[in-house]
Amino acid sequence: MQQPLGKTIPSAERYRRLMDVVDAKDVLAVIINADPDAMASALALRRLFWHKTRKIHIYSINRIDRPDNLAFSVLLHFRYDHIHLVKKDRITKWALLDSQPSHHEIFGNYPFDIIIDHHPVSPNLTSNFIDIRETYGANSSIMTEYIKAANIKPSPRLATALFYGIKSDTNNFVRPTVTSDIIAFRYLYDFTNMNIINKLESSEMTRKMLPSLKRAIEKLILIDDMAVIPMGNIDHPDTLVVLADFFLKLAEASMCIVSGVFEGSLIIIFRNAGFRKNVGKLAGKMFGNMGSAGGHRNAARAEIPIENIGSNYKQHAGYRGFLIKRLKSALPV
Repeated sequence: MQQPLGKTIPSAERYRRLMDVVDAKDVLAVIINADPDAMASALALRRLFWHKTRKIHIYSINRIDRPDNLAFSVLLHFRYDHIHLVKKDRITKWALLDSQPSHHEIFGNYPFDIIIDHHPVSPNLTSNFIDIRETYGANSSIMTEYIKAANIKPSPRLATALFYGIKSDTNNFVRPTVTSDIIAFRYLYDFTNMNIINKLESSEMTRKMLPSLKRAIEKLILIDDMAVIPMGNIDHPDTLVVLADFFLKLAEASMCIVSGVFEGSLIIIFRNAGFRKNVGKLAGKMFGNMGSAGGHRNAARAEIPIENIGSNYKQHAGYRGFLIKRLKSALPV
């Protein structure tokens, strides 16, 4: 067991200790919950251990099918396997990036030797090497510091990945960040392919999502400056996230609420671009007594078992009416 590295430890010493975790005989498995920040971090760790260990495999606990993740994977040639394909007996060392073992039940199946993250420190955390900097806006900023400490000039591919990882996880520095994020971002700028960045930022949908977009347009309700979209049954919750971000671009909307039914639960995604409302509080007020609900001022999520809603709110107009009724009763927030 080792405690997270202290804030005063310099980058060179952090890098030295990280390198001591693996040797030339090791086969390293890097496990992530794939999003741009996590994928960029995995590419950076693979570069750091290049020629320093026998083999490195990247595994994701989720499938890459969200538009931004898919575009990242295609444009930056990100190669990975799903976690179900891991052969534990062939792995000698394990790394977890942009997450911690308590963040998902699957992570509990592996004895991590390396944990590098920027989320609040979980209790009872154990690993040979732990570097958690919870004030950082992106894990890619931490990995950039390791790249610099190793005196590695990042390739355009790696720099673009890390640059976009910082850009996406900080939401273009709208979310809380520290000076270290800005320094890393500025360092990577000179090596980054901006044409790829522009393509990544415009890749909001896949062809498979177009029927959902058509249905969302038909179901759109505008209540003052709020876009409310009750989708009914959906194939994947990520569709709601993409739609919420997309419809927040409406000039008439400063808030977007998109709901859908998936595997026995009503899932609601909130997005906010205004000054007055706090959708984290709104989600809690609307649904906190019915399921899980909460988030931040600008982004939130609620998940309610259908059985908790009651028989009066069945499919179609029922969930639409339920959503609007709860919204109106919770405002103003």
